Amino acid sequence: MQHFYNRALITLLCLLMVSGALGYLCVSKTFMQVALLPGGQAELQWQTEPQTDVYQGGSSSLRIADDTFSLNFNFTLTRQAQYPFVAVNLVFTDPNNVPALVDLSAFDKIVFSAKCSTANTLSFSLLTFDEQVSKAGDFLSYRSPSTFFSCSPEWRAVELDLTRLETPQWWFEMFKVELSRKEYKLNKVAKLNFGSSVQTQMDMDTNVQLSEITLIGHNGFYLYLYGAFLLLLWGAYALWFFRQHTHTLIRELHNKIQRDRPLIAYQQLSVEPLRDKDRSAILHFMATRYANPELALDAMASEIGVSRTKINDILKSELGFTFTGYLNKLRLTEAARLLAQAEDANIAEIAYSVGYKNVSYFNKLFKEEYSCTPKIYKSLCDKTPNSST
Repeated sequence: MQHFYNRALITLLCLLMVSGALGYLCVSKTFMQVALLPGGQAELQWQTEPQTDVYQGGSSSLRIADDTFSLNFNFTLTRQAQYPFVAVNLVFTDPNNVPALVDLSAFDKIVFSAKCSTANTLSFSLLTFDEQVSKAGDFLSYRSPSTFFSCSPEWRAVELDLTRLETPQWWFEMFKVELSRKEYKLNKVAKLNFGSSVQTQMDMDTNVQLSEITLIGHNGFYLYLYGAFLLLLWGAYALWFFRQHTHTLIRELHNKIQRDRPLIAYQQLSVEPLRDKDRSAILHFMATRYANPELALDAMASEIGVSRTKINDILKSELGFTFTGYLNKLRLTEAARLLAQAEDANIAEIAYSVGYKNVSYFNKLFKEEYSCTPKIYKSLCDKTPNSST
């Protein structure tokens, strides 16, 4: 059995390592983080695009100082246009630097650190293609859900929920869309937009720095896949373990029965000729009287005329047992034979027939000898066609 347990332990450790490695991979695939900086090295390719109110007759200005390691830009907002604004767009592109739509449906948050030269409230929005309204290349027709965040002279962590942005009312009015249709999809996003808001101060040179811009999301498919894999893997291991444990236990019991056969009472009488009278008397007496529940060392010594000490010495030197140990060995071996051979074996009757008056004590000794109860032993022997041979 020890060999089986060692093999099972090695298999268990291997499965734990495989489960851990696959779990790490699935978790990394499930909880995704895609950094948009440094620019040019990010998983999602993009390029910056400044945008101001100049095309509306305004005079607001914007200058991008850095778009590689951070998004660093300066702007001045003026009142000349009806709706003054400035913004920096992160325009998604394909490998050929051609503007493209990207699928951000697996992401639900965008996080970054923000710092402004003066306290300010800025806007964040994204442009997503609406299948019922948008026209390819006409960015004004793209739905632009947005939100706002605060910015101060000290670095501040910002976390925005991409699934809870609000589409501006002008878009509904311009394209005759019902106000109740607020839902939007992130599977075709053209741009991310960081810009001014109605609370941005006018006529003031403002510096904005955004760093560590990261998209965060999750994909539950990999967790479900991992759960199914674990169920199959460990279910298969459990099935293998119990089947192999049963087969190994049956084989061990069968081998033990074969090894113990020379000790069975009816066989003990026909072993090779005994070397001396005392040894012959001891083994013959125990072979014929082991089933007597009252058999004791003192009574045996008195009846065969051999001292207690000599009885134990002979049994110890010849068989490696004390009187009690050899007596139990004879009884339990015969009980095992009866359990294996008798189809309708009654455990209590067998216990009494081999010399035990207490069935619980018999069960205890039997389990110590064969590593299973008499009932389990009986069921295992029934699965072994040659158990009685």
